[in-house]
Amino acid sequence: MKLIVGLGNPGCEYHLTPHNLGFMAVDRLAEICRAEFSRREARAKITSARFQGEQVVLAKPQTFMNLSGVSVSGLLRSLDVPLEDLIVLVDDVDLPLGSLRIRPRGSAGGHNGLKSVIGALETDLFTRIRMGVGPDNPAEDLVAYVLSPFRERDQQVVAQMVDRAVEAVRVILKEGVEKAMNLFNRKVQAQAEEQ
Repeated sequence: MKLIVGLGNPGCEYHLTPHNLGFMAVDRLAEICRAEFSRREARAKITSARFQGEQVVLAKPQTFMNLSGVSVSGLLRSLDVPLEDLIVLVDDVDLPLGSLRIRPRGSAGGHNGLKSVIGALETDLFTRIRMGVGPDNPAEDLVAYVLSPFRERDQQVVAQMVDRAVEAVRVILKEGVEKAMNLFNRKVQAQAEEQ
């Protein structure tokens, strides 16, 4: 069984904001699997489904972003899921909007949700899919930026990125993290070269 966690903040005021991209990605996975977040476990909304032939638990911690690790570590314990079967989906303001970066380990990179997860697990050895939400120009207030709704003109790019993140999960489950990195991280480099 795989545990796929999207990080975000609970509450309708955070819906469709950059900081809730993790929630948006697991919502899309649930939609594809025709599953509903009808249960609660370890301070998260969860649902079980089959995706690409794998049993998966999709989770959205309800702790607010900065305490996500409390929920993620609790889910791993209560569901008896080994660390190598954890995938975390999260936003990243340091990546261009629409890009993905997949890693099997790494630092929090300044993201408080990842910082909380790494702190609670006492390791950075888990797969994460970072989804780029970087602003066009340097934002004066990054907190306000990530907690404000996406601009209407960016919504199509965001929807495509969420679909690509779901495809990245599919590749990770079927062919492994390295294959997913080769497929999706390369596109990030290509985008950077075009700019």
